[in-house]
Amino acid sequence: MNTANLQLEGFYVVLAALLEAMCEKGLFQQRELEALLARVESKLTEDSNRPAEMRDSNIEAIRFPVRFLRQALRESSQGSGVSFAHVALRVGQEKKEHR
Repeated sequence: MNTANLQLEGFYVVLAALLEAMCEKGLFQQRELEALLARVESKLTEDSNRPAEMRDSNIEAIRFPVRFLRQALRESSQGSGVSFAHVALRVGQEKKEHR
């Protein structure tokens, strides 16, 4: 596996933990972060500056970090710890459900 991918796994989990800590400290409510991440995902999806020939799989890869953080927020609000493998699996399952 590419070392950069492993580093990104750790980075995503750290970001998820920071978002969870911000909610716990009352800096943000979960729904506020959820809305923020939804806006970011929309902007990434609708980026008019992106080359038209970019593949859908590349756009999905760009959207993955946002989807990961949204799912991690949901999981942490239910008292689950953030496991990269588990959250990534749920992101993939959600993607399949929306097709």
